Amino acid sequence: MANYQFLEPLQFNNGVTLKNKIVMAPMTTMSSFYNGKITQDELNYFAARAGGPGMIVTSVANVSDNGKGFEGELSVAHDEMLPGLKNLAATIKKDGAKAILQFFNAGRKSTSQVLRGETPVSASAIAAEFPPGLETPRALEQEEVEQIIKDFGAATRRAIQAGFDGVELHGANTYLLQQFYSANSNQRSDEWGGDREKRLRFPLAVIKEVTETIEKYATDPFLLGYRISPEEVETPGIRLEDTLYLAETIKKQVDYIHLSMGSYKRTSLNDETDTTPILKKFAEKIANEILLIGVGSVELPKDAEEMIDGGADLVAIGRELLREPRWVEKVMMGDEASIRTTMSFADMEELGISGAMQTYLKESFGSVMNFTPDGKKAENYQNQAAPMEGFEKKL
Repeated sequence: MANYQFLEPLQFNNGVTLKNKIVMAPMTTMSSFYNGKITQDELNYFAARAGGPGMIVTSVANVSDNGKGFEGELSVAHDEMLPGLKNLAATIKKDGAKAILQFFNAGRKSTSQVLRGETPVSASAIAAEFPPGLETPRALEQEEVEQIIKDFGAATRRAIQAGFDGVELHGANTYLLQQFYSANSNQRSDEWGGDREKRLRFPLAVIKEVTETIEKYATDPFLLGYRISPEEVETPGIRLEDTLYLAETIKKQVDYIHLSMGSYKRTSLNDETDTTPILKKFAEKIANEILLIGVGSVELPKDAEEMIDGGADLVAIGRELLREPRWVEKVMMGDEASIRTTMSFADMEELGISGAMQTYLKESFGSVMNFTPDGKKAENYQNQAAPMEGFEKKL
């Protein structure tokens, strides 16, 4: 077997042990039923990739009906989703991977069309700048804020009952958790808005609700992760110092922090004079306290090794596991030469990628996925957005 540090087992502080340090990053499949129930297409997609990684994070699921962000999105908002969620957890865990259910409320990053006529909601009635053209959301009322917090707790209970090994709060990609923390989207004057500490109250309340739910329902060690986008490009908006403050604040309340960015080598978007990799900044901030998942542009084993050397405890792989579902197995067998780093649409059935997902990939990420109709490698792949982590192509 190849001698790489990312193939070594890893244990979280709460005792959960992974067979290796590779994480399948959460990637939207656009393949759920209209009501958010899991489909056989999605189960096939995860089954094709379940053999290698030590941990798999699911496509994002909404915790509230008014938190749905796009069509084909998984839901964990109702108990009727439990049978499908149980199938999903079992599929992921069949070869020893740990199954993590990622969930969110999309907030203002939804549309009234997706919400069947309802106006999207957010911390404040301020439209998102990116992508252009999104409608102005409705500011959540106090009781609605409290209900969404409870929805995160209920979603956690369902994840436990379905057999998942943990949950990941999607606090990245400018969804609702991030919207409450950002001065761009949160201009409230009540207890949920104001200075940085007050804007952090909603994410902290969600973490508290989820933690209490885990303590109440989980009989085995259960992971709680939090995904973050390091910066926003809007002004006002979140800057690196704000997200580092967030990491410092929550590091004793969660089991891991998961970065969301297109390259593990990335430096600040807003300060061109800052040449320190963002990964290194977060590694130093939470060193030896909780685990850090790095992500972005890992294709070959040397990239994964470099990410760990750069400060990550775990290596999340997205695009490359789409192109090469058996990436980990091939590395373990010393068969690195056969690792596929490009793909064509002729490969889709073999890769377990459904028709709905194929259309999404082609229309939204065709130029950054290392594929063209003839399978030739796209030239502008590097430094582009990680696919299917939302609708932001600049992160």
